Amino acid sequence: MAEGVYDPGNIFAKILRGEIPSHRVYEDDAIVAFMDVMPQGTGHTLVVPKAPSRNILDADPAIFKPLFAIVQKVAVAVKKAFDADGVTIVQFNEPASGQTVFHLHVHVIPRFDGVPLKPHSGQMEKPEVLAENAGKIRAALGS
Repeated sequence: MAEGVYDPGNIFAKILRGEIPSHRVYEDDAIVAFMDVMPQGTGHTLVVPKAPSRNILDADPAIFKPLFAIVQKVAVAVKKAFDADGVTIVQFNEPASGQTVFHLHVHVIPRFDGVPLKPHSGQMEKPEVLAENAGKIRAALGS
């Protein structure tokens, strides 16, 4: 797919349409948050707007307020759910930055003193671990 062209067949679009399963922790009319299947740390969660855009460079600015409100809500919940020392928030734009899925998304990763992030190795986490972590985050969100 050419740079700058949104591909409705990307994996996150398929997750949003329910074609691929996910461990969701939050959903409203505009935003979905679910577990990253290749986490760089315990509780690594993705916050994804339902509106199609490749990344922040072509997104409708109207999505930023609801997106980042939920990023904050999820960040507070993952910090609480995993008793984390901090939270890393990351968002990539285009291949040179490290973006590999071309649907706007924000990574929310609980962080622990002295524990480095795992490399993005392509190694998938066990579904039962993702389900357990999703349950912890949903509990922290109060849902």
